[in-house]
Amino acid sequence: MTLKERLNADFKEAMKNKEKVRKDTISFVRAAIKQFEVDNREEIDDAGIASILAKQVKMRKDALADFESAGRTDLIEAYNAEIEVLTEYMPKQLTDEEIMDVIQKTAADLGIEKGSGKASMGKLMGATMPKVKGVADGNNVKAAVERFLG
Repeated sequence: MTLKERLNADFKEAMKNKEKVRKDTISFVRAAIKQFEVDNREEIDDAGIASILAKQVKMRKDALADFESAGRTDLIEAYNAEIEVLTEYMPKQLTDEEIMDVIQKTAADLGIEKGSGKASMGKLMGATMPKVKGVADGNNVKAAVERFLG
């Protein structure tokens, strides 16, 4: 079963079970998928859906900081519930150790040494991000690259 089929099946299930948060969240994702397909005139695959899911999660996490500063606990709870639903469909995220392994291998391929300073930051980030796309948050990768470069 593809991710798109799973989302459709879970949407129907959420409607039957009257799970409003789950139904609404899956509906938002399905709309984003449909928008991508219409804009690009092509069928989207699971990797593309995973990147849409990652964008949706990032969008909600970014909004959480604003809600916290405004004291909107009702919205914080709602967004956390949506993030929880979205993460069910995302591929397993890499741990910090796994991210560091990818960075070390990429740095070795590029000839960048550990502790070489921030001059190599852009080069290392540019080579690392395509390898971890969809399975690691960019902020986590950036922090790991900064630790690696010292």
